[in-house]
Amino acid sequence: MNHDLHHTFVLALYPTSRGYAYALFEGPQSPYDWGVKDIRKKHKNDWTLSSIQVLIERYRPDYLVIEDYTEKGSRRSSRIRKLYRMLTHLAETEHIEVFRSSRSATRACFEPLGARTKYEIAQVIARQLPAFAHRLPRLRKIWMSEDPRQSLFDAVALVAVFYGAHPRGH
Repeated sequence: MNHDLHHTFVLALYPTSRGYAYALFEGPQSPYDWGVKDIRKKHKNDWTLSSIQVLIERYRPDYLVIEDYTEKGSRRSSRIRKLYRMLTHLAETEHIEVFRSSRSATRACFEPLGARTKYEIAQVIARQLPAFAHRLPRLRKIWMSEDPRQSLFDAVALVAVFYGAHPRGH
């Protein structure tokens, strides 16, 4: 596929134990839509896939960006791994190119900006993309569970890696 990346839709998905976050961009600095979906039902993968299919039908993205769950050291649950396989299959049937980004690629993308932790990466995103600044979660203490809004920044970080990996994207 030889798209001009400034005129394509890139949909990043970040599944969580509570649902998923998504970020849709039409350029490296152009967020189009985003959100965090809470899904607390039996057969969570089926409900999640159905919800994501609605997004795909609505926006017809050219690229689907997901985490590379096969990376050594990935701590994703078997349910999330299965969901990633289901998403890959859905993308293939919809003729959407899949881009997988590893956690190490995300770190490498943001490290030159002084960001190593998920929260520091979220802070960089909030500074560079003001549309997300008001969604920045508070700094997480070790006894706190992760704020669901963090997953939105995880999805946006996947988009940043995607555009960083595509030289025409800048």
